[in-house]
Amino acid sequence: MDKIMRRLVTICSIMLLFMVQLTPAAHAAPPPEGFADIVEKLMPAVVNISTTQKMTAKNTAPSTEALPRFPKGSPFEDFNDFFDKFGNQGLDGEDGTGSHKIVSLGSGFVIDPSGYIVTNNHVIAEADEITVTFSNDLQMKAKIIGSDTKTDLALLKVDTKKPLPFVKFGNSDKSRVGDWIVAIGNPFGLGGTVTSGIISARARDINAGPFDDFIQTDAPINKGNSGGPMFNMAGEVVGINTAIYSPSGGSVGIGFATPSSLAKPVIDMLRQGKKIHRGWLGVKIQSITEDIAESLGLSEDKGALVVDVTKASPADKAGILTGDIILVFDGKEVAAMRKLPRIVAETPVGKKVDVVLLRKDTKQTVSVVLGEQNEKEEVQASANTENSTKPQPSKVILGMNLSPLTTELRNSYNIAADIKGVVITALGKSSEAAQRGLQVGDVLIGVNHDAVTSIEQLSRLVTQAKKEGHKSVLLLINRAGTAQFVPLPLGESTK
Repeated sequence: MDKIMRRLVTICSIMLLFMVQLTPAAHAAPPPEGFADIVEKLMPAVVNISTTQKMTAKNTAPSTEALPRFPKGSPFEDFNDFFDKFGNQGLDGEDGTGSHKIVSLGSGFVIDPSGYIVTNNHVIAEADEITVTFSNDLQMKAKIIGSDTKTDLALLKVDTKKPLPFVKFGNSDKSRVGDWIVAIGNPFGLGGTVTSGIISARARDINAGPFDDFIQTDAPINKGNSGGPMFNMAGEVVGINTAIYSPSGGSVGIGFATPSSLAKPVIDMLRQGKKIHRGWLGVKIQSITEDIAESLGLSEDKGALVVDVTKASPADKAGILTGDIILVFDGKEVAAMRKLPRIVAETPVGKKVDVVLLRKDTKQTVSVVLGEQNEKEEVQASANTENSTKPQPSKVILGMNLSPLTTELRNSYNIAADIKGVVITALGKSSEAAQRGLQVGDVLIGVNHDAVTSIEQLSRLVTQAKKEGHKSVLLLINRAGTAQFVPLPLGESTK
């Protein structure tokens, strides 16, 4: 009887295991059977955008190789137009001036039946003429309503008597890695092309601009697809196809799209004819690496480290200091340094916000009234000069030969008159300082949270850090007018 019961238990266990293996994951969504239904609805709203720009012999170099031409009467004579358009364009110029037209192609999509069209700014930049071609081969001239270089977005308008097919923006913040997406473009005037894939990653920074927050996808995005829409399975635009990573020039499965959550507010402002207003804090910031976190005694490498504060800026007026770590801005956590510029930019100008920061191991909150970000910021250096040219004693600290700033040294290393600190005049190639990227001519202006005005003060701060058990110190340097933090281990002796 016991043997029979044991056999029954064994059989039941095997059956249960087999059933578990056959049971699909609770949240696994099956791949779609096809995209035909959704594409059929969306395709008419996706357009090809071709632009022409007149160039002259003064602002473009002549082509060194001409494409072939066929004689009149040849059955291939029609190809001459193609070569004129894309190759032989104005080698001498039809009018003898050497002028020709540069043609570029991209994609876009209609967001309103009255004829508003979204695309990338780089597709239409410096264009003299813009032509929009729909999937039914209808062509219309378009004008630029507005553009924004920092997000690479542009809004066009065509005049139409009939309502045009259009699509709507969705909320890209709800999209998740692994979600299915469809990318539709109209490249090279070939007509609509469709590719599909998934969201491979979010919040990608590809150094394309100050507000990089791209959606990465494996859906092929080829040349000519720039400005085209990326759709979710509800048929909503969650991204604008903008760039690809490709050593060969073709798709290798790494494409990037501007998320709709970033694009829609910009497009709305352009449509209303408004200037793009972005919040301005007035700080230069740096990422917190593991080395920097260790230097400051932090348990996590989160936040944005303030490298410099612009005088009379909102940050300066609020009391934010160099060396502060911004943790929360207007209720939004700053998990990484690159998050802060976008958060600040999206905050309304003039709004009073709370900023949570860490200063010398103590959290505190300051209130900031945001200013408006300008395209250019002028920084005027102080007119003060060094009067002393008398040689000053130097000292070797942490493998660096340091000297006080003099007029001679300022002239030698092109150091501005308003920079205070000590300058590196020699550096061993094998020293830890050299390996960390420090250079002769760098000015040490701070150690951890303290400003440095003399070699003696720097030596005391380094000695103090050693006594407190720190393995490294965080140096604030100024190089050619730009400040940055560099963590430096305390292994080398002070002489």
